[in-house]
Amino acid sequence: MSLFSTIQLSNNALNAAQLGLQVTSNNIANANTPGYLRQRLVLTPAPTQRYGDLLLGTGVDVEAVVQVTDKFLAERLRAAESDLSFGETQENTYVQLESLIGELSDTDLSTSLTNFFNSIHDILNQPESTSVRNLAVLQGRTLADDIGRLDSRMRQVRKDVNTQVVATSGEINDLLGRIAELNLQVVKAEGGDTSPSDAVGLRDRRALALSDLAKLIDIRSVEQPTGDVTVFSGGEYLVFAGTARQVSVSTSDDRGLSIAEIRITETDAPIVTTSGKLAGLYSSRDEILGGAIDDLSTFTRALMFEFNKVYSGGQGLEGHSELTAEFAVTDAAAALDQAGLQFTPTNGRFEVQVLNTQTGLRQTIAIGVDLNGLDDDMSLADLAAALDAIDGIAANITPSRKLEIKSESPLVQFSFADDTSGILAALGINTFFTGSDASNIGVSSIVRGSPGKFSASLSGVGEDTDVAARLANLLTTQLPSQGNESLATLYDRMTSEVTQGAAVARSVAEGFRVFQRTLEGQHLAISGVNLDEEAVRMITFQRAFQASARVIQSINEMLDILVNL
Repeated sequence: MSLFSTIQLSNNALNAAQLGLQVTSNNIANANTPGYLRQRLVLTPAPTQRYGDLLLGTGVDVEAVVQVTDKFLAERLRAAESDLSFGETQENTYVQLESLIGELSDTDLSTSLTNFFNSIHDILNQPESTSVRNLAVLQGRTLADDIGRLDSRMRQVRKDVNTQVVATSGEINDLLGRIAELNLQVVKAEGGDTSPSDAVGLRDRRALALSDLAKLIDIRSVEQPTGDVTVFSGGEYLVFAGTARQVSVSTSDDRGLSIAEIRITETDAPIVTTSGKLAGLYSSRDEILGGAIDDLSTFTRALMFEFNKVYSGGQGLEGHSELTAEFAVTDAAAALDQAGLQFTPTNGRFEVQVLNTQTGLRQTIAIGVDLNGLDDDMSLADLAAALDAIDGIAANITPSRKLEIKSESPLVQFSFADDTSGILAALGINTFFTGSDASNIGVSSIVRGSPGKFSASLSGVGEDTDVAARLANLLTTQLPSQGNESLATLYDRMTSEVTQGAAVARSVAEGFRVFQRTLEGQHLAISGVNLDEEAVRMITFQRAFQASARVIQSINEMLDILVNL
């Protein structure tokens, strides 16, 4: 081996040290770069050289620059990030829902319920006072407005969540296209499977894109020998080499909202994801918010129908001269419990009281409502005929298939009593609440315009307060139609489901956060940049460079001696 060979050996060592300093410098420069994976210079001994009977080393070779990472841990971390995104999306939805319901505040729905039923209690103390009845009407309007406002706000939040679903489709397409493009760049930079080095900057960007995609949907990535990754979701591939499948939005109607669903455009198959932001948005929209809207509607329908069943069978301080049903039937000849009414009547009876205001004479006529499921069940046409046969009033069916009742003389007033069938409430005759659910609940314009007609009496116009007493206690009365549960119990269950759901969501999200942070800590311990370690490596490469330079200097001095001999 000649002195010139030794110089070349030291030159290789200089180059290796120089590359080591460059890699170390790059690590230090990206210490705070999101998604950056620490790089490592791979050094191997150069091939040996025979010198007589000796085998001498020829220095060091730089084999590759690779990323320091655990691919299995990275895949687990992406799955944990997907679960965390799912949990936090649900948690945020519950936070909004709890703030809307506002339980335990001065503006919650339970306060309006209490104020309304307390105002009816006041009628028992001053039954002759129109102003007290007017206060009950005003409290009823406040309650109806609060229910409608809560329903509207929940539907708006649900609409906003649905808008986020639509926006997520664009984010998914952008990330899929970016991953496919980076696949091509990685393969080109690494030369397929021939290069031992990693296209470190490109791989970092691709890993970051995969992490962002995992936060949106549940994915599984498989790296190919050529360096590109194939991305799967629910058994369908989304990225293969440089090809990305695009997703699109399809819509369908649900609870009055045109809801969006993300599907693979090529196959029209839905994105099946059990975690990630998209799954959280689906769950928030369809289960959390959709369930809350359904629960509010169920409670509101029970409140309206049970209140109206009692209220419609009572009388106020004055009777009626004309009433038109709020709800129409689909077929006037069909049985009333199968005629498409918003509320379903049952077999029973009710009374009609006709009062001559001049003579003071009052007649009471009982009307049987035959809805026992046997032959000749009562239809709207039958009911109109039975009412029309009563002296002093006329009944007919309007062109819009609604029942209309009128007095045949200005001196005649009519009212109702003791309705056990619920037919008056089902048709919307002499009712307090109007509408069919939480989205359109209101108070009858009749009682709003004439508070004296607020039904409080059972025995006749202005006679007693038996109906008012039943209405005042209705909030805590066990209702057979609701499984012997009261309206207060139904409301408590509705709010407790939100409260319990929020507590569970917070607990689950916190569990996901702890697990994700644990995996992230492990990942950073392997792939993150430690400035102390990099400083030690920098000094090591620096000294190695200086030593190699000193060897070259020594060889140069030896060559000078040889030349000068």
